[in-house]
Amino acid sequence: TIRPVRRSYYDPSSAPGKGVVWEWENDSGSWTPYDMDVGITIQRAYEKQHPWVDLSTIGFCYIIDFATMGQINRQTQRKRRVRRRLDMVYPLVSGTLPKSQSWPASPGPAAAPPAPACACPQCLLVMSVKAAVSAGGLGASTLQPRKATPAPPVAPKAPVPAPGAKVPDGTAAARGSLKPLASQGGRRQAASTPTLSSAGPATSPPGAGNGKVARPGLGTLNRSHLQRLAIAQSRVLIASGVPTVPVKNLNGSSPVNPALAGITGILMSAAGLPVCLTRPPKLVLHPPPVSKSEIQAIPGISHSCRKTTKKQAKKGKAPEEVLKKYLQKVRHPPDEDCTICMERLSAPSGYKGPQPAIKPDLVGKLAKCGHIFHLHCLVAMYNNGNKDGSLQCPTCKTIYGVKTGTQPPGKMEYHIIPHALPGHSDCKTIRIIYNIPPGVQGPEHPNPGKSFTARGFPRHCYLPDSEKGRKVLKLLLVAWDRRLIFAIGTSSTTGESDTVIWNEIHHKTEFGSNLTGHGYPDINYLDNVLAELAAQGITEESLAQEKD
Repeated sequence: TIRPVRRSYYDPSSAPGKGVVWEWENDSGSWTPYDMDVGITIQRAYEKQHPWVDLSTIGFCYIIDFATMGQINRQTQRKRRVRRRLDMVYPLVSGTLPKSQSWPASPGPAAAPPAPACACPQCLLVMSVKAAVSAGGLGASTLQPRKATPAPPVAPKAPVPAPGAKVPDGTAAARGSLKPLASQGGRRQAASTPTLSSAGPATSPPGAGNGKVARPGLGTLNRSHLQRLAIAQSRVLIASGVPTVPVKNLNGSSPVNPALAGITGILMSAAGLPVCLTRPPKLVLHPPPVSKSEIQAIPGISHSCRKTTKKQAKKGKAPEEVLKKYLQKVRHPPDEDCTICMERLSAPSGYKGPQPAIKPDLVGKLAKCGHIFHLHCLVAMYNNGNKDGSLQCPTCKTIYGVKTGTQPPGKMEYHIIPHALPGHSDCKTIRIIYNIPPGVQGPEHPNPGKSFTARGFPRHCYLPDSEKGRKVLKLLLVAWDRRLIFAIGTSSTTGESDTVIWNEIHHKTEFGSNLTGHGYPDINYLDNVLAELAAQGITEESLAQEKD
């Protein structure tokens, strides 16, 4: 996005030349400076000892009351405090001032409006709005660059921002300022723009209804006028297919709808500024509609649907018997801590919960990884887990046995659709549909007997129909059968507790985009998800185990 910049010079006798800044109090209690030309207008009336000054002549519906040091909204009668600061020091420039520069250069008063670059709806709309604005009260107005004169002119400015919003801070007599759209629009003024009027012996500011005001031009449009103009143009803009544009607001950068994007471009063009509209990427969650006849089964994988029911923990073996398969006894424990209870291995276990039927001073070593723990601590850890006949080393996460999870009952569907994913144009797409209904938590869940929610189901996920994509699908089917895809817990995105959440195996839920990081292209995704499945104990060896 290209925006114009310019540097303005002010006379040493003006408000900035004297280091004077006028500020208004916003809703948060902090102070926001008025734009430089507004401050000059207020300071000029203050020096002439006027009791108040009406800012409507420069495009604002506000009155500054010097007796109470307040700003009064003529429409709502709302009052805000104002203050005058004298501690701002601006650099002085001596010698001949350079010629005032403004970009783009303004055309002469008699210059004809430029012809549109093309006959597209956008260009035609821009020119039509320019003509409408000119006919609505601007007359033969031009874009006036600031001239370096002893008495700085009073130019119509954009409306004061909404409460809490910051305005550009003028901090130098010779300053470079980034002017937003409305401020640049405010630079358009007629040759007969009225100057500050404060005649009459009035001692109190006038009210909001002091007669009718002529229809303002673009240079004097306040916030409500601009909003009405945007609403009036929105239908035309949407019909003309104006693209969206990223617009930076007070809270950050976000895409806006076509109407606001188009009106942004129109107002910038009407103010004589170059317009550059860009189309931000769109969130594409789902593929184009697919008929049933286009859906295909996946070669090498039987069926197209898997259901899981609530499986109970394996019974018949005591925890001590299960652990014997994975442990080796250690007669002489090393002089180090047990990472479960943090007591020395040479001392009895420090576990204080329900005591298992095993001596607290016995020590064992896991066969695969070689980590050593109190047997007492391992039995307690097993009893606090899923008790499915498997064990996971608390130090290195090595899995012994077949790990299962606590996924609630549900259904998993999978098939091929005739559309390609971004980055995988050479193959079709595998679509996975998960569906888990809400229910009641079982004994293996965090809050047994309490209901749980299931948000966002059915959930659609996507894999490329390639050799590696089919391999991932086969392993995901194993994870589904072992109840490891989902769990019940607290959502990291919404903060809701007792709800179905993903269980550390990432899925791609965006079909045609990657705005949230859950879509394509992602060249590392298939390798990453294979590593996540391996961390759950699911590898190619698991496929052979499932067949057995």
